[in-house]
Amino acid sequence: ETLKREQVDDDNKKEYCAVQFDSADDTKKALERKIAGHENAIATAKEAVETLTEEIAALTAGIKALDKEVAEATEQRKEENTEYK
Repeated sequence: ETLKREQVDDDNKKEYCAVQFDSADDTKKALERKIAGHENAIATAKEAVETLTEEIAALTAGIKALDKEVAEATEQRKEENTEYK
């Protein structure tokens, strides 16, 4: 009688453990998928930052070149204006 009761207890504990392992495994897999999704989002964001950094550098260079052209044109106009006076 005692052995039967212990066997039933052991069987119940084994079943409980199996359910807990399955639950933990499901949680682990869900978290791994979530981490992978976040890693992909981070990689995409890093690529966007790199692209924007390159675009900003190109725009900054363009602005500097335009400023130089404007300064040269202004100087040329001043010289031409002085010649006509």
